[in-house]
Amino acid sequence: MPKNHARKKALADLKDELGIKHACAIALLDHPDPDERDRLEGYLETYSDINTYREAVDYLRQEQNDPRNQVMCRDCGWTYGMVCPECAKGCGCEYDCTGWRHEEMRAATGDYDDDPNACPECGAGGGGDPYGECCCYEDDDEDQAA
Repeated sequence: MPKNHARKKALADLKDELGIKHACAIALLDHPDPDERDRLEGYLETYSDINTYREAVDYLRQEQNDPRNQVMCRDCGWTYGMVCPECAKGCGCEYDCTGWRHEEMRAATGDYDDDPNACPECGAGGGGDPYGECCCYEDDDEDQAA
């Protein structure tokens, strides 16, 4: 398929899917960052008050400039909007904290490191699966039998 034909088809698809004008579809298709382009398409699909490429870009820039969305810890990726007020470090790297924010994030991600049913070495039997098999100590059992 020639490049121009593929571009025309992509523009037509964008206009039909998102209900935007031709100029907005061109701007969206030509947006330089593919990750941002996906987010812009998501805004146009999701929000009824965002109807043009310019409105979507303005909303994206507003989100990017919001201090709550700035990454505070490069290791765990928590943002300032996720900060835990109950621990010293305030981010997801603090596994000993039992604060509400950590519990909230563990529930959202399914990351329960302190599961009492889990094997402390491999984690088997935790995360809501009590039937997970731990094989950490099989070698110890074989050594004692010999």
